Amino acid sequence: MRGATASTALEQCQRCHCQHGPTAVPARPVPSQQHPAPLAVTEARPCLAGLEEGAKNQFSTFSNFITTINQKKEGIGNRNSPTQLVIPNIKNGRDLPPLCLDVRQKQRMSIDTLPQELKAPFPPEPSLPIRTKTVKDFQDDMEKSKASGDWKAVHNFYSTTFDSFLEINAAFKKDTNSPFNTIEDSGIDAKFVNVVYDALLNTPQDVQKSVLKGIINGLLQEWTGPRTKDDLRAYCILLQNPQFSNTSTYVIYAHLLRQIAALTEADHHFLVHWSKKISQKRFKQVVDRLLQFISLRLFPAKPEEFPPMVKCTWWIPSATKVLALFNAANSLISPPIISYTDFYNSTLDHIDLMEEYHNWQCYGNSHRFSFCQYPFIISIAAKKVIIQRDSEQQMISIARQSLVDKVSRRQKPDMNMLFLNVKVRRTHLVSDSLDELARKKADLKKKLKVTFVGEAGLDMGGLTKEWFLLLIRQIFHPDYGMFTYHKDSQCHWFSSFKCDNYSEFRLVGALMGLAVYNSITLDIRFPPCCYKKLLSPPIVPCDHNTLVGICGVTLDDLFQIMPELAHGLSELLSYEGNVEEDFYSTFQVFQEEFGVIKSYNLKPNGDKIPVTNRNRKEYVQLYVDFLLNRSIYKQFAAFYYGFHSVCASYALLLLRPEEVEILVCGSPELDMSALQRSTQYEGYQKTDLTIRLPSGLPVAHTCFNQLCLPPYKNKKELKQKLIIGISNAEGFGLE
Repeated sequence: MRGATASTALEQCQRCHCQHGPTAVPARPVPSQQHPAPLAVTEARPCLAGLEEGAKNQFSTFSNFITTINQKKEGIGNRNSPTQLVIPNIKNGRDLPPLCLDVRQKQRMSIDTLPQELKAPFPPEPSLPIRTKTVKDFQDDMEKSKASGDWKAVHNFYSTTFDSFLEINAAFKKDTNSPFNTIEDSGIDAKFVNVVYDALLNTPQDVQKSVLKGIINGLLQEWTGPRTKDDLRAYCILLQNPQFSNTSTYVIYAHLLRQIAALTEADHHFLVHWSKKISQKRFKQVVDRLLQFISLRLFPAKPEEFPPMVKCTWWIPSATKVLALFNAANSLISPPIISYTDFYNSTLDHIDLMEEYHNWQCYGNSHRFSFCQYPFIISIAAKKVIIQRDSEQQMISIARQSLVDKVSRRQKPDMNMLFLNVKVRRTHLVSDSLDELARKKADLKKKLKVTFVGEAGLDMGGLTKEWFLLLIRQIFHPDYGMFTYHKDSQCHWFSSFKCDNYSEFRLVGALMGLAVYNSITLDIRFPPCCYKKLLSPPIVPCDHNTLVGICGVTLDDLFQIMPELAHGLSELLSYEGNVEEDFYSTFQVFQEEFGVIKSYNLKPNGDKIPVTNRNRKEYVQLYVDFLLNRSIYKQFAAFYYGFHSVCASYALLLLRPEEVEILVCGSPELDMSALQRSTQYEGYQKTDLTIRLPSGLPVAHTCFNQLCLPPYKNKKELKQKLIIGISNAEGFGLE
């Protein structure tokens, strides 16, 4: 009877394609008083081919889940951060990283505003059927079936196992008598699941069809009340089914994703923590499968395979929300299970990105989904496009306003008013630049043009690049005293020396902002921690008393700047002797400033508090926070405000710290193959000897990224001319 119901339902799903489903609602970004709250997303109710009377859960709790999931590190060292929400009945639950960011929602949920289903005890687990088949039993059955051609035993196993969520648990739960109601252990026999799925695609078609029919049975079950942990286990197992790589299964896959997206936030917490226990190979397979599903729904190779887009608008939002759970799980592990770039979907590079961006910005609580709600899925190439176009639109808007103001005062328009014109002397580069940017604050968002006094160069981009190069070189010189170069890590960090004026730090921040705003890469080597601080918060707070540039820092962050000191602190943490007696340290640290040793307490009366085995973790954390946050607060705050004075944009909410670094410095790895593919030759072929020999150029049109090569006779002459060109690469002339 149940098999017949499943078959009929499958046919019905494929005919009607189920027009109903979730739609995402982006929240409207506004400047926040504190760190921006994550994006609120609400959805419509789920359904499955009209057989959904019992599926009454709204998607509203998904927004609660997103709102209450925050990186644990963000709260460290920031006393202004709101209190983290603790979900009842989740043992040892860790705060999760945000699935997506938005600054439009100012309020965070408190425990008193939790939905009733989160306050209620978890429902009891129903009794499971008794199934005794082991991995070895299954493997023996597979071998016998392959040898004899009789697949009855294997068919019976698959059809029974996947016939319902209870049967899935009966087969794959490590101990059917244990509840496994904690986030630490899903209770899933991962080895058995992997063996069964690895064998599935090598079975006859009728076996594979029986699995799909069973899955439909589980999805068609009329749900009343909260899901049990057995239900969540079934969802976790079904997501790993390799059959969902085939487009013919996408209707079923879509409904599975919809149901998972519609779960309560407490259930999502469990799925996130359980997912991080999946092996790297299987984890990436699930992520790739979800990305493929989104790509093929956007650009189907065979459109006739899928229902019309207008009838299944909920497919992509559902898949993206489930992908967000895996992104959250990935962020909980250090190092992560897979690279954050593995969540990029390059297909999105070919959609109307600015429409996505404007939908996210403008539509508030209307029923409009945008990938910008889930920036982890957008590649850095696509984010560059969004930021560049957003910058261009801001430039046009500012220039237009300047023109209107000029005309309204009946003054003659001047083309120079459309640009940020910076005039500097090479002999007074830093002071002139500081004066120019301070005097022209209102023009920072105009297109940048640089003039070197006394030189005939016209800035088509090359002069601007040289200005950045020379200015950065001087500011970061050790004699200048603003930054300290750490040889071990080969990066710069902010000097903690106190001074009366931090305006030059603001200049460096503005330079970085101008570089990003004008699409120019800089030769700056800051540690990753710098870019994390630069996005704390990503939107400048309206309340100027709110701390900025303060983020959660760890010993790993210190390792990237001062590896020797970090190693010493790590040794302290692992020391097996008596810390108090052997180290004789207190919660006080010392720093040399201009030849004078100064002391600082890490906490009140720190000089009187000894470091012991019990409190050494606190000591290390406070020391790291002192070095990377407290001791350089004024310097970094000036740097932060300088950067955001130019780059203030909601587009920054889309970026990870690593992506900001790429925008500022470019890719850390040179892709010579990509350079060769994108190079255009005039008067040469890529196989010509002159092209194959050079490692540099005697003449460069840097404004247009052009390299000019005369036809050298041999490699020796080429090398000699190039060295001369490279050695005399400063300054500009007109030809």
